[in-house]
Amino acid sequence: MRTISTVILALAVSIGLAGSVGAQSARSDIEAALLTFTKAFNAKDAAAVAAHYTEDAAILPPDSPRVDGRDKIQQFWQGAIDGGVSDLALEAVEISESGDFAFEVGKFRLKAPGRDRNPVDQAGKYIVVWKKGTDGTWQLYRDIWNADPATQQ
Repeated sequence: MRTISTVILALAVSIGLAGSVGAQSARSDIEAALLTFTKAFNAKDAAAVAAHYTEDAAILPPDSPRVDGRDKIQQFWQGAIDGGVSDLALEAVEISESGDFAFEVGKFRLKAPGRDRNPVDQAGKYIVVWKKGTDGTWQLYRDIWNADPATQQ
């Protein structure tokens, strides 16, 4: 009986550790994807930015209509880049995983054209839903963000 209890305890511990490793894996994979996303954006490569999204992804930009599909998302990001948005930085604050989905809450900083077209610093927050592909990579599935209130500049 003691041997069975020890085996059950060992299995429970290894299952628990596997779950922790999986969650850590999602976090590290997503943080790595954030780095490649920002690198692509700051290199003005909208196609590489869009490659981070699933084919059926949707973004929900502030004060704009929903944008569906990777091709249209690429067009959206190209417009932002062409419009002068630059120096993007992303920081994951929370990441939770559930099956083939992960949920991230984060912060962003960037430069955007101000009233006089000169770049001004902007900060905000976002929530994204990541979806694990059949190849095991995490891709953006839903993406929504908004800016923090303007501060004295």
